Amino acid sequence: MDRARLHALLARESAEAERRNPRSRAAYARADHLFGRVPMTWMNKTAGGFPRYLAEARGARVTDVDGHTYVDFCLGDTGAMAGHSPAPVAEAVHRRYAELGGATAMLPTEDAEWVGAELTRRFGLARWSFSLTATDANRWAIRLARAVTGRPKILVNSYCYHGSVDESLIVTTPDGPGAPRPGNVGAPCDVTLTSRVAEFNDLAGLERELAHGDVAAVLMEPALTNIGIVLPEPGYLTGVRELTRQYGTLLVNDETHTFSAGPGGCTGAWDLAPDLLTIGKAIGGGIPAGAYGLSAELAERLLARGDLDLVDMGGVGGTLAGNALSVAATRATLEHVLTGEAFARMGTLAERFETGVRDGLAAHGLPWSVSRLGARTEYRFTSPAPRTGTESAAASDPELEDFLHLYLANRGILLTPFHNMALMCPDTTEQDVDTHTEVFAAALAELAG
Repeated sequence: MDRARLHALLARESAEAERRNPRSRAAYARADHLFGRVPMTWMNKTAGGFPRYLAEARGARVTDVDGHTYVDFCLGDTGAMAGHSPAPVAEAVHRRYAELGGATAMLPTEDAEWVGAELTRRFGLARWSFSLTATDANRWAIRLARAVTGRPKILVNSYCYHGSVDESLIVTTPDGPGAPRPGNVGAPCDVTLTSRVAEFNDLAGLERELAHGDVAAVLMEPALTNIGIVLPEPGYLTGVRELTRQYGTLLVNDETHTFSAGPGGCTGAWDLAPDLLTIGKAIGGGIPAGAYGLSAELAERLLARGDLDLVDMGGVGGTLAGNALSVAATRATLEHVLTGEAFARMGTLAERFETGVRDGLAAHGLPWSVSRLGARTEYRFTSPAPRTGTESAAASDPELEDFLHLYLANRGILLTPFHNMALMCPDTTEQDVDTHTEVFAAALAELAG
């Protein structure tokens, strides 16, 4: 690629973003009381030097304070996979909060059992508990795994993503026990004391680490997502399950992003059998919600342990977790929005998106690749598609990524800012997908010169 041309195009699109978004730029400049000038520092992961500020969002559309409306393929990085403010969820939230009240009364509601039964139907795990985030669901699953196995370490995949879980911030090294992931902030201890790491799709590496006999659980996504989609090779997930059983290690599937694979995520779509499952973001339809499920056998083992404080200060709960508002939103989302029919349509749209991208790459002979996981599609700057997290991280090209994100945003399309991921929701249309295909092809043509 002609890097000089890329630099010139990136500068042009950056200038256009500043011209088009004076109110967002001014709001960012005024935000003196926010750490990093944003509500969460990750909001600075945006091309163009400042974030666009939200005015309103409905369905598959977002409108910023400068009046620009976008086709939204970001969808809150999965949090809005149900679409923005879907009507059934809005109605359930209004009823629970404005009409019935008691959003945080610290009392259970009958909705919770309905949600638990539905999660069992979709994912197969027999018992469920709630959190507000997938990060907390993962933290609590890790605590339970350590408690029941008596083992100290957690194994994850290199360049995985499980929220801000301390144990997950480890990457592989050529000849060692792994190392802290670059940029890890204020780790409480050396991550190699708490964790082991293996590459995704590497069964030999996984067995080598499990053979130490100190791993309580393997915490993994059935397909990597947040470093770019990395799909499992044939036989890999079966091998993971066999090895974890062989070495007495629990298996935790984090379906927070891989929920895009279908109504039961990858676990349902691929007939997987984890001991625990964690999920968050999308299940609440935009209201903070998370959950973790346990096999019946594991739940019984834990509840039989009189030495474990599962009621008060044992470290597996929070005051707002399982609150009536979040649970009402989760029920509405699962019952009326993210249904099997919705997933089938979303998957068809993602396939259409994938085809459009492939056609654009073929037209210019670009050695890139495209991967799809149900309703989620992503293009990468390498071919063939990466097979491990480390390979996926090495395929990053920040300048090229910024150019594409800015080019698309300046023409009314939003992708997930962390990578080139597009997610479909029930309100996404074929025209939305075709608009991306057209604009993406125009961007490639400009890069080609």
